[in-house]
Amino acid sequence: MADPSFDIVSKVDTQEIDNAVNQTAKEIKTRFDFRDTGASAALSGESILLQANSEDRVKAVLDVLQEKFVKRGISLKSLEHGEPRQSGKEYKLTVTVQQGIADEKAKAIAKKIRADGPKGVQAQIQGDQLRVTGKKRDDLQRVIQLLKAEDFDVPLQFVNYR
Repeated sequence: MADPSFDIVSKVDTQEIDNAVNQTAKEIKTRFDFRDTGASAALSGESILLQANSEDRVKAVLDVLQEKFVKRGISLKSLEHGEPRQSGKEYKLTVTVQQGIADEKAKAIAKKIRADGPKGVQAQIQGDQLRVTGKKRDDLQRVIQLLKAEDFDVPLQFVNYR
């Protein structure tokens, strides 16, 4: 029989992202403080484009978007954005949604498991996810607790626990 294992992934439901962006756009249209500011939020692939006629309004749209993400149960760690940039008369802000675990984050997680995890537990990087195997299920449970206590700036989900 194979050793017990589980996978560590970082995925965001694209339907929930779409719903959050649509709710943001709807709220922007109805709120009084966004009237005549040209504020909008649009989803295009893996990125969200926010725009308005002032830098403060773009940041306010970002706040509304983050609020909708939290309400929908999407971790804000999966969002990456810079500073608003001026494009003609408007300010634009591109927000990207991270899917998967980047190589350097995966290496940091694997290193943490090797350093502080129970003996006999191994972590293998497989593309944008990690596979953790061990002799005992209790050891895997300890690894999950260890990783939940640590902050890796990436939302982690633990799947395929066998």
